[in-house]
Amino acid sequence: MKDKDIFKLIANIVEEKGIRCVLIGGFAVNYYKVARQTADVDFLITEADFEKILGMLKKEGFEVEYRNEIFAGLRGAEGYIMDLDFMFVEESTLDKIIKDSEVASIGQQKLLVPSVQHLIALKLHAMKHNVKRQYKDLLDIIELIKVNKVNARSVEFRELCLKYGSEELYNKILGVF
Repeated sequence: MKDKDIFKLIANIVEEKGIRCVLIGGFAVNYYKVARQTADVDFLITEADFEKILGMLKKEGFEVEYRNEIFAGLRGAEGYIMDLDFMFVEESTLDKIIKDSEVASIGQQKLLVPSVQHLIALKLHAMKHNVKRQYKDLLDIIELIKVNKVNARSVEFRELCLKYGSEELYNKILGVF
């Protein structure tokens, strides 16, 4: 059986339901020229919009493996080689991220990816709230800074780190530069 195109599936569902979501995680990191392997596809979405597409994803064979107030992980659809993860945000947060996002061609589909600054902010937030993510996300942030020529010593970057991460994370990042 040929592997099904998960990017086409999401692009079609999003268009059909008239909802907005943003590709985050490893594929967004890859978009910004940082090589990173990933075993799933991650999206930023409102919980209300996730509810609108959940039935269609279940029809495709995905099952909710884990869900809480900020995250849902879907697994196990036959023919799809990757799982799906959805991070829930408020409408206003999604609006801000979409406003500065870029359109990326991934898997021959047009998907939104956050700006480098928003992607770093998402990673800082994840690190702050999940210690297990710190090593992987810290490496992603450092490479995103290097490859995309982000000024880690700027006032704006420090403020970003303090708002979404912590002084400790900011100092870890500065230790590399």
